[in-house]
Amino acid sequence: MTGVQRTVTRTLVVLLAMFVFAFALVPLYDAFCRVTGINGKVENTAQALIRDSIDESRVITVQFITRGSAGLPWKLEVLNRQVRVHPGAATEVHFAFTNHGKEAGWGRAVPSVSPSEASLYMRKVTCFCFQEQRLDAGERYEAPLVFQLTRDLPDDIQTVTLVYTLYPVDDKTLAAKALANEARIIAVPRIAVPGGEA
Repeated sequence: MTGVQRTVTRTLVVLLAMFVFAFALVPLYDAFCRVTGINGKVENTAQALIRDSIDESRVITVQFITRGSAGLPWKLEVLNRQVRVHPGAATEVHFAFTNHGKEAGWGRAVPSVSPSEASLYMRKVTCFCFQEQRLDAGERYEAPLVFQLTRDLPDDIQTVTLVYTLYPVDDKTLAAKALANEARIIAVPRIAVPGGEA
């Protein structure tokens, strides 16, 4: 084999390896997240409560973390950073959105759960994360999260962390969604907040 043939063969092998790696990246990332317990994906549609007895012999700590995003002058605060729940019990927690910007805008809170295995046992009944949110300049409102950790949550999980990250939503995304939903964009009902706009 000549030097040119060897170079061409090596280049083709490297290109093939790059293609295979790029194709396998998403499944590899999902497997990595499962093993390390990060970036647990949560079902992002309303789910019914499981009407089962409450396991009062166990207490699970649920922590809430909120993060902002560049390009969105909003703040998302959780009013209770941590709650202790019994598996099977429905729990309600409130979050407050505030638009510190000078104009109205749209945003969306995207959830993740850690450890990722816990996401299989978390049911969200009511959540502001189901739809995009619109806030006027200076507007503040509270939004509820009603969730349930099911009784079959593994015994070795004692703490669950739910992280919400805010992302801006642009007009093109909203327009595409409006067309897909027959020109209807559903918003989470507003809850009046003392000292703020409803």
